[in-house]
Amino acid sequence: MSTHVMLPMGSILFAEGQMSRSVSVICEGKVKLTKSSRDGKTLLVKIAKPGDVLGLSAAISKTPYEVTAQAIEHTQIKTFQQSDFLHFIQRHVEGSLHAAESLSNEYRSVLSDASRLALSSSISGRLANFLLELALESETAENAQPEIHMSLKHEDLASMLGSSRESVTRVLSDFRRKGIISVKGTRITILRKDALEILL
Repeated sequence: MSTHVMLPMGSILFAEGQMSRSVSVICEGKVKLTKSSRDGKTLLVKIAKPGDVLGLSAAISKTPYEVTAQAIEHTQIKTFQQSDFLHFIQRHVEGSLHAAESLSNEYRSVLSDASRLALSSSISGRLANFLLELALESETAENAQPEIHMSLKHEDLASMLGSSRESVTRVLSDFRRKGIISVKGTRITILRKDALEILL
């Protein structure tokens, strides 16, 4: 049913407002999901990773895509035509359960992001929360000093955290100066998880 597609870095998989035409599963790489306001402001909603399903809610509800999906690195996906996908989940209970599980994960992710923005008044607290969440998802989550691959630019971080690029850069520099994190290229090591947890 599916078609393998390679997305070069920067390419658009689908755009906000376009009618749904397919459902995609990320096999390798990362895709950023953004939403724009009428006055041109852009909110980074999520960074989708391997295993994430893109366009699912729009396909099931047969409505336009709610966000724009853009590859932030070379990405491989499996794409299913909307009609084929809907026909499949209608005929296979297991497929329907997986679709429901994916929608549930999407809901929890949105709730977590909303809580991060609403419950922490400081950019330090929001950034600390975000770094700890990434650490939990990393391959080194069990380590005393987990490592994170940070593929986001400071502008993208600021958009996700409801702040400015300057503020994000300042707080990251402050974390480095205090020995809370170390940064080497795109690799961030959390040296003191307790110091980040205090900021929550």
